[in-house]
Amino acid sequence: MEKTLVQVYLYFGGRCEEALAFYKEAIGAQIEPSMRFSDSPHPVPDGMLGAGFENKIMHTSFRIGQTQVMASDGCNPDDGKHSGFSLVLTVPTVADVDRAFAALAQGGTITMPPCQTFWSERYGMLEDRFGVSWMVMVAE
Repeated sequence: MEKTLVQVYLYFGGRCEEALAFYKEAIGAQIEPSMRFSDSPHPVPDGMLGAGFENKIMHTSFRIGQTQVMASDGCNPDDGKHSGFSLVLTVPTVADVDRAFAALAQGGTITMPPCQTFWSERYGMLEDRFGVSWMVMVAE
C-alpha cells in the first residue's frame, strides 16, 4: 500500500481553461500539458459530449506547491457542480493567507472571513467563482 495515493479531480463544466488561468494568477498554480477531446487517439463515444465540447479539455493537471490537481471540462455544462468537499490551501504566513484568500474570493462567495481560530493563526473559508470550496489557513 506504500504507493497508494488519493488525488483530486475537478470538472469545470466547460470552463476549465478559465479556471486554470484564474488559479495560475490567484495562487501561482503551475499548469501542466492538456489534452482536448479532439486530440484523443480514440474517438469519444457518440452522444457522450455536449454540443461544443469537442475542443474542450479532456484532461489536464496543475500543481499548487507540492500538490497535483487533475482537471477536465467534463462532457457537458452540468459537470461543473462541486459540493461535499473543500480544498485546503495551507500557506506559511498570515499575509499569505490574506493574499491567497482575497485572490480566490474574487467573483466567489466568502463563507467565513479570515480570522484567528484555535487551530490556526489565520483561517478562512470561501467558494470560488467556479463553485470550488476552499479553506485557506496557516499551519499550526
